Amino acid sequence: MALFKMLHLLAVLVWVGGMFFAYVVLRPTAAEVLQPPERLRLWDGVFRRFFNWVWLSIGLLLVTGFYLIYLYGGLAHVSRHVHIMLALGVAMIAIYGYVFFSCYVPLSVHISKQSWKEAGEQLGRIRKLVAVNLTLGLLTVSVAVLGAGGVFA
Repeated sequence: MALFKMLHLLAVLVWVGGMFFAYVVLRPTAAEVLQPPERLRLWDGVFRRFFNWVWLSIGLLLVTGFYLIYLYGGLAHVSRHVHIMLALGVAMIAIYGYVFFSCYVPLSVHISKQSWKEAGEQLGRIRKLVAVNLTLGLLTVSVAVLGAGGVFA
């Protein structure tokens, strides 16, 4: 069980930590230093690499999360905070799916065509949705820690 909890935690750290770094550190620095075409190319490369890690994280989160729920006897036997984490996690996955397929794929296409205005619009959408997902991720981690301490009992 400890191995599955550790893998679950590492997947959360990669996803949420990556969003925090990108949103709070990389985004403002890129805006200060780079002109729009270079900034858009940077984000395309960053997303291409980071999103591979997010897909892996999502897979690990789903496998380890549902296996841990199974070990605890199923959804009927887990604490309330597990239900909250599951709902928040599903919402985050849905938002990420939208970001990837409806925003990132078009962003990458626009960048390859050097359609900077359209690419910038997609990047703006991604920025807003990453802010939402980062907030949900931080909330989910808080629920996990507080719930393990019995706050939601």
